Amino acid sequence: MVASVEELEKILYERGAEEAIAEANSYIASSAADLDGAYYILGNAYRKKGDWQGAINNYLRAMEINPNSPAKQAYQMANDILDFFNKDMYNQ
Repeated sequence: MVASVEELEKILYERGAEEAIAEANSYIASSAADLDGAYYILGNAYRKKGDWQGAINNYLRAMEINPNSPAKQAYQMANDILDFFNKDMYNQ
């Protein structure tokens, strides 16, 4: 069982997105501490997998808990990337 958001972040970068998602969900279910940080890491894990909708949803949850969360910047960056992405370019 993960005891902190820092451990979740370490899992994300050392063991990968799938394990980080499982650990973050367990952390969120069992802890009331630093939930905005956990949702931020969960959003990063989904982004790393390429699941942009999952990432954005978790960034929004983090921002609901703490409007000054780092998820605010991550959310904006994700939106900027998705706004830049042009699917029509691949359908030519």
